[in-house]
Amino acid sequence: METHSRYLEGRLVAAVGDIAAFRGLGDRKAAIVNAANRALLGGGGVDGAIHRAAGPALLEECQALRRSRLPEGLAVGAAVMTAAGRLAVTNVIHTVGPVWRGGNAGEAEKLRSAYRESLRVAERAGIEEVAFPALSTGAFGYPPPLAAAEAGRAISDYFDVSQRPVPSAVYLVFFSQQDADTFAHSSGLVAQS
Repeated sequence: METHSRYLEGRLVAAVGDIAAFRGLGDRKAAIVNAANRALLGGGGVDGAIHRAAGPALLEECQALRRSRLPEGLAVGAAVMTAAGRLAVTNVIHTVGPVWRGGNAGEAEKLRSAYRESLRVAERAGIEEVAFPALSTGAFGYPPPLAAAEAGRAISDYFDVSQRPVPSAVYLVFFSQQDADTFAHSSGLVAQS
């Protein structure tokens, strides 16, 4: 995974790579965020890649969640955590970002909620490092520059609220250098050298 830039006093790292291969640093408790669909049963894009890399245990745990706590599926903007199966992290945090409907259907708040709720789940579980994909920018159609601004705002606000000690590092793992550059130009955050 190649680091692109650091933000928020080094607590936010933009990187390019495969989120399913994220390992975290050393012994730290780490999680990746899955850009899930409401059904939590795998799918395409990042969701499918994470499920394939994690193996059948991840799907089994998601199916158990659907049978118990989430019979209607996971709400847009909400987050839930499972074990990570064969992944190199301890947990997977599943969140559902909004489908882009032109920007007038509450998409911005729903996207910020997906980031914020994922961070809350990580904090409650003592996760020290959490890695996000670019939520909602694939099949859900959210324009990457607008999504970058909301991601930057949500993560910055989360850290500003109460100087939270965990997670101590948040990674935004982009599929391509172009995606990382879009974040750098559109997030509203200033990169540190």
